[in-house]
Amino acid sequence: LLAGQRFDSELTGDASLRSRPMERIAAPLREMGAAVSTQQGRAPLQIRGGHELHAIEYRSPVASGQIKSAVLLAGLYARGRTCVFEPGISRDHTERMLQTFGVTVEAGTGFAALTGPAQLRGCEVKVPGDLSSAAFVLGAACLAESGITEVQQVGINPTRTGVLDILRLMGANIAVVKESAAGAEPVANLRVTPAALRGVEIPAELVPLAIDELPLVFALAACAEGPTVVAGASELRHKESDRIATMVAGLRALGVQVDERDDGAVIHGGAVNGGTVDSTGDHRIAMAFAVLAGRASGAVTIKDTTNIATSFPGFTALMNSLGLRLHDADSG
Repeated sequence: LLAGQRFDSELTGDASLRSRPMERIAAPLREMGAAVSTQQGRAPLQIRGGHELHAIEYRSPVASGQIKSAVLLAGLYARGRTCVFEPGISRDHTERMLQTFGVTVEAGTGFAALTGPAQLRGCEVKVPGDLSSAAFVLGAACLAESGITEVQQVGINPTRTGVLDILRLMGANIAVVKESAAGAEPVANLRVTPAALRGVEIPAELVPLAIDELPLVFALAACAEGPTVVAGASELRHKESDRIATMVAGLRALGVQVDERDDGAVIHGGAVNGGTVDSTGDHRIAMAFAVLAGRASGAVTIKDTTNIATSFPGFTALMNSLGLRLHDADSG
Protein backbone atom coordinates (compact mmCIF):
# COMPACT_ATOMS: atom_id res chain seq x y z
CA LEU A 1 0.00 0.00 0.00
CA LEU A 2 2.66 2.48 1.02
CA ALA A 3 4.99 1.80 -1.89
CA GLY A 4 2.13 2.08 -4.37
CA GLN A 5 0.81 5.39 -3.08
CA ARG A 6 1.61 8.65 -4.87
CA PHE A 7 3.03 11.06 -2.31
CA ASP A 8 2.67 14.67 -3.32
CA SER A 9 3.02 17.64 -1.03
CA GLU A 10 4.81 20.94 -1.01
CA LEU A 11 8.56 20.52 -0.67
CA THR A 12 10.35 22.44 2.02
CA GLY A 13 13.51 24.40 1.42
CA ASP A 14 15.64 21.39 2.40
CA ALA A 15 17.48 20.43 -0.78
CA SER A 16 17.95 16.87 0.50
CA LEU A 17 14.19 16.32 0.46
CA ARG A 18 13.99 17.39 -3.17
CA SER A 19 16.31 14.55 -4.14
CA ARG A 20 14.84 12.05 -1.61
CA PRO A 21 11.06 12.52 -1.74
CA MET A 22 10.13 9.11 -0.30
CA GLU A 23 12.03 9.89 2.89
CA ARG A 24 9.09 12.03 3.88
CA ILE A 25 7.03 8.89 4.31
CA ALA A 26 9.79 6.53 5.42
CA ALA A 27 11.10 8.81 8.18
CA PRO A 28 7.93 9.00 10.34
CA LEU A 29 7.29 5.27 9.84
CA ARG A 30 10.80 4.48 11.05
CA GLU A 31 10.14 6.75 14.01
CA MET A 32 7.20 4.46 14.80
CA GLY A 33 9.49 1.43 14.76
CA ALA A 34 8.90 0.22 11.21
CA ALA A 35 11.76 -1.15 9.15
CA VAL A 36 11.43 0.87 5.96
CA SER A 37 14.25 1.63 3.56
CA THR A 38 14.32 3.55 0.28
CA GLN A 39 16.57 3.51 -2.73
CA GLN A 40 18.52 6.69 -2.05
CA GLY A 41 15.31 8.33 -0.90
CA ARG A 42 13.18 7.07 -3.77
CA ALA A 43 10.94 4.12 -4.61
CA PRO A 44 10.96 1.19 -4.57
CA LEU A 45 10.62 0.88 -0.81
CA GLN A 46 11.59 -2.21 1.16
CA ILE A 47 9.39 -2.93 4.17
CA ARG A 48 10.32 -5.67 6.64
CA GLY A 49 7.60 -7.13 8.84
CA GLY A 50 7.84 -8.34 12.41
CA HIS A 51 8.63 -4.99 14.02
CA GLU A 52 6.35 -3.71 16.77
CA LEU A 53 5.03 -0.23 16.11
CA HIS A 54 4.61 2.45 18.76
CA ALA A 55 2.49 5.59 18.68
CA ILE A 56 4.10 8.95 17.96
CA GLU A 57 3.22 12.61 17.81
CA TYR A 58 4.33 13.68 14.35
CA ARG A 59 4.60 17.27 13.16
CA SER A 60 4.65 17.20 9.38
CA PRO A 61 6.65 19.99 7.74
CA VAL A 62 3.96 20.25 5.06
CA ALA A 63 0.21 19.74 4.74
CA SER A 64 -0.05 16.40 2.96
CA GLY A 65 -2.95 13.97 2.98
CA GLN A 66 -0.57 11.23 1.85
CA ILE A 67 1.91 11.63 4.71
CA LYS A 68 -0.91 12.00 7.23
CA SER A 69 -2.67 8.91 5.90
CA ALA A 70 0.43 6.73 6.10
CA VAL A 71 1.08 7.70 9.72
CA LEU A 72 -2.57 7.18 10.71
CA LEU A 73 -2.76 3.80 8.97
CA ALA A 74 0.39 2.70 10.77
CA GLY A 75 -1.15 4.04 13.96
CA LEU A 76 -3.93 1.47 13.66
CA TYR A 77 -1.37 -1.17 14.64
CA ALA A 78 0.64 0.88 17.16
CA ARG A 79 0.00 0.88 20.87
CA GLY A 80 -1.08 4.28 22.12
CA ARG A 81 -2.27 7.57 20.64
CA THR A 82 -0.85 8.58 17.26
CA CYS A 83 -1.20 12.28 16.41
CA VAL A 84 -0.38 14.13 13.20
CA PHE A 85 -0.05 17.91 13.14
CA GLU A 86 0.12 19.83 9.84
CA PRO A 87 0.72 23.49 8.99
CA GLY A 88 -2.50 23.70 6.98
CA ILE A 89 -5.48 21.86 5.52
CA SER A 90 -4.99 18.56 3.70
CA ARG A 91 -7.44 16.04 2.28
CA ASP A 92 -9.36 14.10 4.90
CA HIS A 93 -10.56 11.03 3.00
CA THR A 94 -8.61 8.70 5.28
CA GLU A 95 -10.12 10.10 8.46
CA ARG A 96 -13.61 9.76 7.01
CA MET A 97 -12.98 6.21 5.79
CA LEU A 98 -11.50 5.06 9.10
CA GLN A 99 -14.56 6.31 10.95
CA THR A 100 -16.76 4.44 8.46
CA PHE A 101 -14.81 1.30 9.41
CA GLY A 102 -15.51 1.90 13.09
CA VAL A 103 -12.32 3.66 14.20
CA THR A 104 -12.64 6.71 16.43
CA VAL A 105 -10.64 9.55 14.85
CA GLU A 106 -10.09 12.97 16.35
CA ALA A 107 -9.83 15.49 13.54
CA GLY A 108 -9.63 19.24 13.10
CA THR A 109 -7.86 21.82 10.98
CA GLY A 110 -4.26 20.71 10.77
CA PHE A 111 -4.73 17.85 13.23
CA ALA A 112 -5.76 14.18 13.28
CA ALA A 113 -5.30 11.45 15.87
CA LEU A 114 -6.37 7.91 16.72
CA THR A 115 -5.60 5.35 19.41
CA GLY A 116 -4.31 1.90 18.54
CA PRO A 117 -4.35 -0.94 18.25
CA ALA A 118 -7.73 -0.43 16.60
CA GLN A 119 -10.26 -2.97 15.41
CA LEU A 120 -11.66 -2.37 11.91
CA ARG A 121 -15.25 -3.29 11.09
CA GLY A 122 -16.03 -4.35 7.53
CA CYS A 123 -18.80 -2.53 5.70
CA GLU A 124 -20.09 -1.75 2.23
CA VAL A 125 -18.33 1.23 0.66
CA LYS A 126 -19.54 3.32 -2.24
CA VAL A 127 -16.71 5.31 -3.81
CA PRO A 128 -17.78 8.71 -5.20
CA GLY A 129 -16.71 9.92 -8.62
CA ASP A 130 -13.30 11.61 -8.52
CA LEU A 131 -13.51 15.40 -8.70
CA SER A 132 -9.95 15.68 -10.03
CA SER A 133 -10.97 13.60 -13.05
CA ALA A 134 -14.36 15.25 -13.38
CA ALA A 135 -12.64 18.64 -13.49
CA PHE A 136 -11.49 18.02 -17.07
CA VAL A 137 -15.07 17.37 -18.14
CA LEU A 138 -16.17 20.51 -16.30
CA GLY A 139 -13.43 22.51 -18.02
CA ALA A 140 -14.41 21.27 -21.47
CA ALA A 141 -18.05 22.05 -20.70
CA CYS A 142 -17.14 25.61 -19.69
CA LEU A 143 -15.45 26.14 -23.07
CA ALA A 144 -18.24 24.53 -25.12
CA GLU A 145 -20.19 26.65 -27.60
CA SER A 146 -23.57 25.51 -26.28
CA GLY A 147 -25.42 22.87 -24.31
CA ILE A 148 -25.59 21.78 -20.68
CA THR A 149 -23.32 19.08 -19.27
CA GLU A 150 -24.06 17.25 -16.01
CA VAL A 151 -21.51 15.06 -14.25
CA GLN A 152 -23.21 12.70 -11.85
CA GLN A 153 -22.32 11.49 -8.35
CA VAL A 154 -19.05 13.39 -7.95
CA GLY A 155 -17.36 13.63 -4.57
CA ILE A 156 -17.55 17.19 -3.22
CA ASN A 157 -15.42 16.75 -0.11
CA PRO A 158 -14.71 20.33 1.05
CA THR A 159 -10.97 19.68 1.04
CA ARG A 160 -11.21 19.00 -2.71
CA THR A 161 -13.56 21.66 -4.07
CA GLY A 162 -11.10 24.50 -4.53
CA VAL A 163 -11.25 23.99 -8.29
CA LEU A 164 -15.00 24.71 -8.28
CA ASP A 165 -14.43 27.95 -6.39
CA ILE A 166 -11.66 28.99 -8.80
CA LEU A 167 -13.73 28.25 -11.90
CA ARG A 168 -16.66 30.21 -10.50
CA LEU A 169 -14.37 33.17 -9.80
CA MET A 170 -13.38 32.96 -13.46
CA GLY A 171 -17.03 33.19 -14.46
CA ALA A 172 -17.90 29.53 -14.90
CA ASN A 173 -21.55 28.61 -14.47
CA ILE A 174 -21.42 25.46 -12.30
CA ALA A 175 -24.41 24.39 -10.24
CA VAL A 176 -24.30 21.75 -7.49
CA VAL A 177 -27.50 19.68 -7.60
CA LYS A 178 -28.89 16.48 -6.06
CA GLU A 179 -26.59 16.53 -3.06
CA SER A 180 -26.39 13.29 -1.08
CA ALA A 181 -23.78 11.14 0.64
CA ALA A 182 -21.70 8.09 -0.21
CA GLY A 183 -20.86 6.82 3.23
CA ALA A 184 -18.90 9.58 4.95
CA GLU A 185 -18.28 11.48 1.72
CA PRO A 186 -20.61 14.18 0.33
CA VAL A 187 -21.54 13.73 -3.34
CA ALA A 188 -23.57 15.68 -5.88
CA ASN A 189 -24.23 16.18 -9.56
CA LEU A 190 -22.37 19.10 -11.15
CA ARG A 191 -24.25 20.92 -13.92
CA VAL A 192 -22.27 23.20 -16.25
CA THR A 193 -23.49 25.79 -18.73
CA PRO A 194 -20.91 27.36 -21.08
CA ALA A 195 -19.73 30.81 -20.03
CA ALA A 196 -17.15 33.40 -20.99
CA LEU A 197 -14.19 33.13 -18.62
CA ARG A 198 -12.23 36.03 -17.19
CA GLY A 199 -8.76 36.20 -15.76
CA VAL A 200 -8.44 36.39 -11.97
CA GLU A 201 -5.85 36.42 -9.23
CA ILE A 202 -6.37 33.07 -7.57
CA PRO A 203 -6.78 33.46 -3.79
CA ALA A 204 -3.93 31.90 -1.82
CA GLU A 205 -6.29 29.85 0.35
CA LEU A 206 -7.70 28.05 -2.71
CA VAL A 207 -4.34 26.92 -4.10
CA PRO A 208 -3.81 23.91 -1.75
CA LEU A 209 -7.44 22.89 -2.24
CA ALA A 210 -6.98 22.71 -6.03
CA ILE A 211 -3.32 21.79 -6.40
CA ASP A 212 -3.97 18.77 -8.65
CA GLU A 213 -6.36 20.74 -10.85
CA LEU A 214 -4.09 23.74 -11.45
CA PRO A 215 -2.81 22.44 -14.82
CA LEU A 216 -6.42 22.61 -16.02
CA VAL A 217 -6.75 26.11 -14.55
CA PHE A 218 -3.64 27.14 -16.51
CA ALA A 219 -5.26 25.80 -19.69
CA LEU A 220 -8.60 27.51 -19.08
CA ALA A 221 -6.81 30.76 -18.24
CA ALA A 222 -5.39 30.73 -21.77
CA CYS A 223 -8.98 31.15 -23.00
CA ALA A 224 -10.01 33.75 -20.44
CA GLU A 225 -10.22 37.49 -20.97
CA GLY A 226 -7.33 39.17 -19.17
CA PRO A 227 -4.49 37.77 -17.06
CA THR A 228 -4.78 34.99 -14.51
CA VAL A 229 -2.29 35.00 -11.65
CA VAL A 230 -1.30 31.74 -9.94
CA ALA A 231 1.00 32.12 -6.93
CA GLY A 232 1.94 30.04 -3.90
CA ALA A 233 1.94 26.86 -5.96
CA SER A 234 5.61 25.81 -5.81
CA GLU A 235 4.42 22.27 -5.01
CA LEU A 236 3.57 21.99 -8.71
CA ARG A 237 7.27 21.80 -9.50
CA HIS A 238 7.52 18.47 -7.64
CA LYS A 239 4.63 16.43 -8.99
CA GLU A 240 4.88 13.79 -11.74
CA SER A 241 6.64 16.56 -13.63
CA ASP A 242 7.56 20.17 -12.96
CA ARG A 243 4.03 21.20 -13.79
CA ILE A 244 4.76 24.91 -13.82
CA ALA A 245 7.58 24.59 -16.34
CA THR A 246 5.74 22.00 -18.43
CA MET A 247 2.52 24.00 -18.63
CA VAL A 248 4.38 27.21 -19.39
CA ALA A 249 6.36 25.54 -22.19
CA GLY A 250 3.23 23.97 -23.66
CA LEU A 251 1.19 27.16 -23.54
CA ARG A 252 3.98 29.11 -25.19
CA ALA A 253 4.18 26.45 -27.91
CA LEU A 254 0.53 27.24 -28.66
CA GLY A 255 1.14 30.98 -28.85
CA VAL A 256 -0.10 31.88 -25.36
CA GLN A 257 1.78 34.61 -23.49
CA VAL A 258 2.88 33.36 -20.07
CA ASP A 259 5.14 34.90 -17.43
CA GLU A 260 6.74 32.10 -15.42
CA ARG A 261 7.37 32.59 -11.70
CA ASP A 262 9.06 30.42 -9.11
CA ASP A 263 5.75 29.59 -7.43
CA GLY A 264 3.34 29.92 -10.33
CA ALA A 265 2.71 31.97 -13.44
CA VAL A 266 0.75 34.78 -15.01
CA ILE A 267 -1.25 33.51 -17.99
CA HIS A 268 -2.46 36.14 -20.43
CA GLY A 269 -5.63 34.93 -22.08
CA GLY A 270 -6.14 35.28 -25.81
CA ALA A 271 -5.92 33.29 -29.00
CA VAL A 272 -4.68 29.70 -28.85
CA ASN A 273 -2.81 28.39 -31.89
CA GLY A 274 -2.17 24.88 -33.07
CA GLY A 275 1.17 23.27 -32.32
CA THR A 276 2.97 20.49 -30.49
CA VAL A 277 3.29 20.23 -26.71
CA ASP A 278 5.19 17.68 -24.62
CA SER A 279 3.29 16.43 -21.57
CA THR A 280 6.50 14.73 -20.30
CA GLY A 281 4.39 11.71 -19.37
CA ASP A 282 2.27 13.68 -16.88
CA HIS A 283 -1.37 12.61 -17.17
CA ARG A 284 -2.84 15.85 -15.84
CA ILE A 285 -0.74 17.96 -18.20
CA ALA A 286 -1.83 15.82 -21.15
CA MET A 287 -5.52 16.01 -20.26
CA ALA A 288 -5.35 19.77 -19.65
CA PHE A 289 -3.95 20.34 -23.13
CA ALA A 290 -6.53 17.96 -24.62
CA VAL A 291 -9.25 20.23 -23.20
CA LEU A 292 -7.48 23.36 -24.43
CA ALA A 293 -7.07 21.85 -27.92
CA GLY A 294 -10.80 22.24 -28.41
CA ARG A 295 -10.28 26.01 -28.54
CA ALA A 296 -7.12 26.04 -30.67
CA SER A 297 -7.16 27.52 -34.17
CA GLY A 298 -5.22 24.54 -35.54
CA ALA A 299 -4.38 20.93 -34.73
CA VAL A 300 -2.65 20.28 -31.41
CA THR A 301 -0.32 17.31 -30.96
CA ILE A 302 0.26 16.21 -27.37
CA LYS A 303 3.29 13.98 -26.87
CA ASP A 304 3.77 11.19 -24.29
CA THR A 305 0.16 10.61 -23.27
CA THR A 306 0.22 6.93 -22.27
CA ASN A 307 -0.36 7.65 -18.58
CA ILE A 308 -3.83 9.05 -19.27
CA ALA A 309 -5.09 5.47 -19.54
CA THR A 310 -3.96 4.74 -15.98
CA SER A 311 -5.39 7.91 -14.46
CA PHE A 312 -8.60 8.22 -16.48
CA PRO A 313 -9.57 5.09 -18.46
CA GLY A 314 -11.86 6.01 -21.33
CA PHE A 315 -10.85 9.68 -21.30
CA THR A 316 -10.58 9.99 -25.08
CA ALA A 317 -13.90 8.29 -25.80
CA LEU A 318 -15.70 10.35 -23.16
CA MET A 319 -14.29 13.64 -24.40
CA ASN A 320 -15.11 12.77 -27.99
CA SER A 321 -18.69 12.07 -26.91
CA LEU A 322 -18.78 15.66 -25.66
CA GLY A 323 -17.70 16.99 -29.05
CA LEU A 324 -13.91 17.08 -28.92
CA ARG A 325 -12.00 15.37 -31.70
CA LEU A 326 -9.19 13.45 -30.05
CA HIS A 327 -7.40 10.51 -31.56
CA ASP A 328 -4.23 8.51 -31.04
CA ALA A 329 -1.78 9.72 -33.69
CA ASP A 330 0.04 6.37 -33.61
CA SER A 331 -3.15 4.55 -34.55
CA GLY A 332 -3.72 6.73 -37.58
